[in-house]
Amino acid sequence: MATREIYQAVLACDVNGMPHKVKTELDDGTSPNAILKSGLIAAMDEVGRRFSTGEMFLPDMIRAAKAMQAGVEALKPFLTEGLIQSAGTIVIGTVQGDQHDIGKNLVKLMLEGAGFKVVDLGIDIRPERFAAAAQENAADVVAMSTLLTTTMPYMQQTVSAIRKLGLRSKTIVGGAPVTQAYADKIQADGYAEDATGAVELVRRLMN
Repeated sequence: MATREIYQAVLACDVNGMPHKVKTELDDGTSPNAILKSGLIAAMDEVGRRFSTGEMFLPDMIRAAKAMQAGVEALKPFLTEGLIQSAGTIVIGTVQGDQHDIGKNLVKLMLEGAGFKVVDLGIDIRPERFAAAAQENAADVVAMSTLLTTTMPYMQQTVSAIRKLGLRSKTIVGGAPVTQAYADKIQADGYAEDATGAVELVRRLMN
């Protein structure tokens, strides 16, 4: 395929070489959409698969995501011309009372790698702030993370706050103490146990 070098560059975590490879593809007449979907996004899907099967580890996964982001940066001039469409908008954050962000940041990287626009609110985010951000950004999905059992109730409050505003945004939850049973209990739209699962879940919810 025309975008094979870009695909392989993501898997090789080639951050520095990516801009040149993207430019070469564009100069050769490859469409920005093909570069994004067949090269960058397809490669990140493969990264996610390798991570889930233990063929790739977290440091490599993060470097691959950075290589993918370097490719997207090289394509940005074409974004303004409307040649590349975002797969959707995701608002993400760690819930109120929790300062942890490693898992949340990894999910963000994987979602961006899958072509989504991600609005990262950061850590210790109040339910009302999640809801306001979802409304401001017309979010398709609101993703909440926590590593503390004591802050899990804020996930339920966030779901309620979003529904109170009558928003169409789907809600998903994740983090070490969170389970599918808890997601069902608080009437969230979905639960994912890892970053790869979060991408698959978001795609399902948006279909």
